[in-house]
Amino acid sequence: MNYLILGFVTGLSLILAIGAQNIFVIEQGLKKQYVFLVCLICAVSDLILIFIGIFLFEYFKNLFTNNIELIFNILLFIFLIYFIISKLRFKYENLDLNLKENKISLKNVVVKTLGFTYLNPHVYSDTVFFLGNFSKNFLITQKYFFGIGASIASFLFFFFLGYLSKFSSKYLQNIKAWKTINLFIIIFMSVLALFVLKDILNFI
Repeated sequence: MNYLILGFVTGLSLILAIGAQNIFVIEQGLKKQYVFLVCLICAVSDLILIFIGIFLFEYFKNLFTNNIELIFNILLFIFLIYFIISKLRFKYENLDLNLKENKISLKNVVVKTLGFTYLNPHVYSDTVFFLGNFSKNFLITQKYFFGIGASIASFLFFFFLGYLSKFSSKYLQNIKAWKTINLFIIIFMSVLALFVLKDILNFI
């Protein structure tokens, strides 16, 4: 159960980042256009990529020597530092929601949602690389719980963001709200970075 909670908190911390995909979900929620479909595509895509990442590392774990594992941990640490710095340097004035209620076709919304999901390199770095690498030394049952927890976070977040965006739009466009969210992300990721750094130092 601890790994379910860990997966949930870690997945939520990653997905809370301000990005084009989340902004698109907010816009569709505010426009009341295909909200369920957009949220479902985003959440299911995350679930698929999360488990691909987790079991990709599980499949290759027998090929890991200490040196290879050290390299992956160093890459993971670098990614975390880059992620934290990007949060610290984010320009909040760039946060812009297009609230024009132009009608969008079903085909168009599906293509756009898939594009914002699978053409976004951060989706792969967050789900496949980060979650997969972070859980590579977990037992198989722990991996399942970790993946389920991260997937639950994605489903809850996307559907919450989509369906409540209309009622919370003024808060979502408030700089202080996003600063608070980013502060939580920075703190949590900094703690994870310290654990990864500890693993790196143990190899040296």
